[in-house]
Amino acid sequence: MRSRSPLMGLMARYPRSAQLLTIVLFLALWEIAARFFVDKMFLSPPSRVYGEISRVIGTKGLPQALGVTLYEVSFAFVVAVAIGMAIGLSVGLNAFARRCFMPIILLLYGIPQIVILPLFILGLGIGPPSKIAFGVTHGIFPIILAILAGVQNLKPVLLTSARSMGANRWHILRYVVLPHMLPSFFSGLRLGMTGVLLGVLLAELYVSTAGIGYFTGVFTQNFDPTRLLGLISILAAMAIALNEFMRTVERRFSRWRGND
Repeated sequence: MRSRSPLMGLMARYPRSAQLLTIVLFLALWEIAARFFVDKMFLSPPSRVYGEISRVIGTKGLPQALGVTLYEVSFAFVVAVAIGMAIGLSVGLNAFARRCFMPIILLLYGIPQIVILPLFILGLGIGPPSKIAFGVTHGIFPIILAILAGVQNLKPVLLTSARSMGANRWHILRYVVLPHMLPSFFSGLRLGMTGVLLGVLLAELYVSTAGIGYFTGVFTQNFDPTRLLGLISILAAMAIALNEFMRTVERRFSRWRGND
């Protein structure tokens, strides 16, 4: 067996340092590419981008756009979770429903969502409702599939044991099904959050007069890479913050699992 290099061993012992090193290398390559190899009309170096974040945030209408996008993403995520849980549990816990509706769910999931965006615009207009609905369509399927995977991995002996001890449907759902599917459920929530954010931004990018997606299109059309990349950095920070929030909630509800 080939032994690991000292560098790999050091990175294995200090994963945070490895992550930081990766980020530093990425920023360094970006800086070099932007300064020496790419036209400044299309790419700005990170030193300039992050030095002008305040100018990006100070763009007229941008703070309000951040609020609009955050509202649309939050609303769409709550709706996607509610509908996704209802469908996932209903289909996952019933063999007949699973045989009937699972192929339909997979078929709908396989449809490129962008092709149905005009239907949302025609039906709901160019305001927040269409953005929220389009975000829901992106976030709901990862949640449904994650719940289905968690339910299908449930050992039948656990259900049989619960019923033999007099547990009703609510007790089985509360004390057997939900705890068992928590890892899959929270994985689905993180994927669903990313999908919702993507759907809302796509809708804002194509048809909108407000929101972050609208300003992304404006900066692109004006060949303003500094503000565009600054805005993308803000979006990335927003996505990381939302993902870390979901990880915190998962740890809070999974403390009983211990070191399993």
